[in-house]
Amino acid sequence: MVELVNVINNRVVTTSRRVAEVFEKDHRHVLRDIDSLKEDVPNFGQMFEENKAPDSYGRPQRVYYLNRDGLSLLAMGFTGRKAMEWKLKYIQAFNSMEKALQERNKPSYQITDPIARAQAWIEEEKKRQLLQAQNEEMKPKALFADAVSSSHTSILIRDLAKLVKQNGVDMGQNRLFSWLRENGYLIKSGSDKNMPTQRSMDMSLFEIQEGNYTDGGGRNCITRTTKVTGKGQVYFINKLVKQERENKIV
Repeated sequence: MVELVNVINNRVVTTSRRVAEVFEKDHRHVLRDIDSLKEDVPNFGQMFEENKAPDSYGRPQRVYYLNRDGLSLLAMGFTGRKAMEWKLKYIQAFNSMEKALQERNKPSYQITDPIARAQAWIEEEKKRQLLQAQNEEMKPKALFADAVSSSHTSILIRDLAKLVKQNGVDMGQNRLFSWLRENGYLIKSGSDKNMPTQRSMDMSLFEIQEGNYTDGGGRNCITRTTKVTGKGQVYFINKLVKQERENKIV
């Protein structure tokens, strides 16, 4: 009779509606009986959880979820031979389900049933292999991120484009410049075009390297070059790789 109860959020429960069905009672009366316990039961909320569930017409209706203690307390007031039969069936159902749940949550080596032990071991092995594969996949990226973020060396945007391509995003220098402008990291137009926006400077993604030279007329000229910081390299590579996976790069 395990079907009398269900596992919800890793807990074995039944519902007031199911109680009404198997004890052949009006659901409204079962709700009334549960409500009457509120004042006298200090730990009412631990045994009864009020919620909404759709009825046969899809309309949300009030319902209680009951654990084994809640059902035992409620069923104390049910009398008659049939009520006694169902009480015993519910107790058996809760016991069976809780035992199965406990077995399922055990490590495989603690499970006594050989079939259940084998199934648990297979699941554990799948999770272990998946975790190992994920760790191996992330290891070079993590090393790269640690090395770059701690680096004091800033690079040109064209060099960032090379790093982005090495990480699986097919984006050249011109496309990267365009993407940075369209997404608000570089100024779009004017004399400051391709200079970092205030937002990206506040995020420490770029730095501006200034230089100077003397032109043919003997005038001193100042140059400004946008360079990507170590933090910026990690930020943009992670962002672009994520967007590539989500097919959002245009």
